[in-house]
Amino acid sequence: MSDSHDNLDAIRKAVRFFNSRQCELVIHAGDFIAPFAAKELVRLSCGINSVFGNCDGEKAGLAEIIASFGMIQNEPFAFNYGRRKFLLTHTHWANEEHIRTGKYDVLIYGHTHKPDIRKVGGTLVVNPGETGGWLTGKNSVAILDSASLEADIIVL
Repeated sequence: MSDSHDNLDAIRKAVRFFNSRQCELVIHAGDFIAPFAAKELVRLSCGINSVFGNCDGEKAGLAEIIASFGMIQNEPFAFNYGRRKFLLTHTHWANEEHIRTGKYDVLIYGHTHKPDIRKVGGTLVVNPGETGGWLTGKNSVAILDSASLEADIIVL
């Protein structure tokens, strides 16, 4: 998920969806906006890895909330999950450079509010669109099978 932008109803829908699919990890590509919105994610049945977005102003408050059930840091955030190497960013400007390194199986980003799933070389690139739905009117997330490297955009 990405760009939830304080839309509590959309965040709650996303949490229900992820819990219903028994997700093992949720990844948020930034722009929660405020700590009160991040508190909704405590209802997840799994952990979360996330990055700050360009609109996340109260970083200390977000970090405090998310630390109780997951991780948040500045972009880029590289981590392993299962057999896969992930890179999580909010913005997209350096993504091509990251892809060219060949280090990552999956690169997840946000910021553009536009869903994107494509394979570039050996890297699956995913933008879940905007969970908040403020620009497009669509609350979207992506679901990823890290074993098969298949992803789908889900409109909630």
